[in-house]
Amino acid sequence: MFVGHYAAALAAKAVEPRAPLWTYVGAAQLVDIAWSGLVMAGVERLRLDESLPGSPLVLEHMPWTHSLPAAVLWSLAAAVAVGLLLKLPRAAAVMVGLVAFSHWLGDLAVHRPDLELWFGGDKVGFGLWNYPVPEEALEMGLLGLGAAAWGWRRGQLGQSLAPVLGFTTFLIALQIVALVLPGSGDPAGFGRTALIAYLVTTVLAWLADRRSTAATS
Repeated sequence: MFVGHYAAALAAKAVEPRAPLWTYVGAAQLVDIAWSGLVMAGVERLRLDESLPGSPLVLEHMPWTHSLPAAVLWSLAAAVAVGLLLKLPRAAAVMVGLVAFSHWLGDLAVHRPDLELWFGGDKVGFGLWNYPVPEEALEMGLLGLGAAAWGWRRGQLGQSLAPVLGFTTFLIALQIVALVLPGSGDPAGFGRTALIAYLVTTVLAWLADRRSTAATS
């Protein structure tokens, strides 16, 4: 799962709009942001098998980011960090943490069995990657629902739908690019490309929030 993870960020912005959009967007991919860095450092390992359906990723070793206890710890860290550093209300900070944990649940649906239930323990994954059309439909469906919820909330507040349309269009374009462009065969290169995509998306969410706030003012 790639942009489907951002559905949780958009839905969370609808439910608890007091947190900035970029905190939700960053939280949605926090686990993968950490994973990208650890892959580049050689701490976690992957290889690419282009013969596999849906995704060429063979995720061999990633206990520090994608095991269940690691996901819980990253989520707690996200909630505490935004609460302390940004002085967000407790409910908003908790929502950021929940978005961070939603990443593991999304991965559980699509990954082949590579998610450890505990450090060094059994690995799980429902393997929807093996069925590319339903997997893509799931991602786009989730993204559409998240965008609709965010748009509805902005409509209730009398705010413009332009940020919703612009940001959602960018995410769809990003998904298309990821599907059609060949990936790097080098694990470190793959991690670097993924990290750039996650950080650019977070910055664009910050810009969307900033423009939205300026327009409202």
